[in-house]
Amino acid sequence: MKNYKFKINGSTYSVDINNVEGQIIELELNGTPYKVEVDREVKQTPKQRPVINTSKPVANAPKVTVSQSSSAHAVKAPLPGTILDVFVNAGDTVKEGQKLVLLEAMKMENEIKADCDGVVKEVKVRKGDVIMEADVLVTIGG
Repeated sequence: MKNYKFKINGSTYSVDINNVEGQIIELELNGTPYKVEVDREVKQTPKQRPVINTSKPVANAPKVTVSQSSSAHAVKAPLPGTILDVFVNAGDTVKEGQKLVLLEAMKMENEIKADCDGVVKEVKVRKGDVIMEADVLVTIGG
């Protein structure tokens, strides 16, 4: 269960998210249970555990390269946050370094930029979406 505090027009509200199934969210607002239907399915993300790297760098270790499929490349969120703006649409041609999405995380605005040239195949987020780390934001084709 997740708990959120909202302040609206000076009033504080406590919201407990109890269950999410598809487009239905079961929640409690200040202790009163509600079933809320949202306009699209809510994606459940598994709880993320921090990765602690205890390995030490090895001298002259070979570089690992990850080859991307020629059909599509996923631009993922570097951290959880809220989408403030989306600067591209499906079909747009983008250049490496071009702004794709503006993400607010930890009260800071982060520009998510294209890390390759290509054509936007799919925009998976929209303004106002709350996303988790590693969620796919935009798919770029080669």
